[in-house]
Amino acid sequence: MKTWLKKGLWLAMGLGMIVLVVIVQREQRATEVNKPNIIIHVKGEHAFLTKDELHTRLKRKGFFYSGQKHEELDVSAIENYIRKMSEVKDVKVFTRIGNEWTIEISVRKPIARIFNKYNESFYLDEDGVIMKVSNLHTARVVVVTGYIPDRINSLNVQEIINNDSLKSIRKLDDVYRISSYVCNDPVMQSLIGQIHLKKNGDFVLIPLVGDQKIIFGSAHSDEEVREKFKKLDIFYKEAIPYEGWNKYDEISLKYENQIVGKKVDGYTEEINN
Repeated sequence: MKTWLKKGLWLAMGLGMIVLVVIVQREQRATEVNKPNIIIHVKGEHAFLTKDELHTRLKRKGFFYSGQKHEELDVSAIENYIRKMSEVKDVKVFTRIGNEWTIEISVRKPIARIFNKYNESFYLDEDGVIMKVSNLHTARVVVVTGYIPDRINSLNVQEIINNDSLKSIRKLDDVYRISSYVCNDPVMQSLIGQIHLKKNGDFVLIPLVGDQKIIFGSAHSDEEVREKFKKLDIFYKEAIPYEGWNKYDEISLKYENQIVGKKVDGYTEEINN
């Protein structure tokens, strides 16, 4: 076959492919899209967003409606809208040939419910990100109360940790360290029901069982928090089985290398060195 004939065939095939693509794209744009296929990934038992809720929000905002053509579907705007939802960690929106399109979401996992000094309430997730409270969903997580200056529109934990001027006036990073440990330790998760911040800066832990108050003190670093919980674990494993739940009404972890217990009758003793 002559060279010019080969070139002509390749050119004809190329033009044919271009024409085919144009036709397919034109038909695609005119195709009426179906209801989106929504995939929601949940870590743990708390799903703060359901498929029906998301579909309703999209329809309410006008992103999706009956009879909508493929060319009228603004994938980028839909993705940006979903990404701004406080309960959403990550989102991808993509279309397929024909009338199918998919929304894939990873939702945040709350680890603490915070009630600050301004009577605002919000959740803190496993990454230290603030989540708004939902009227439709609640999470069984540790409750944090007291003299907490951080607000619902405050910076997230990582932004506070990386700013030396904020670490001295914010408490959200300290709250995160304690609640994260409680959330990830099965023993402490079953024991601790509430974290309270006193005006003097001391954190107090309130157990789910018994009437003790656990004076935790400060929580300036992961190491400090870890060491204090190790002391508390020793107390529950070694002292409680012999002394009983009702012997102490206050346990202090503030002091290095020791636990100080205040008995119900007011007598204070050092439990371990």
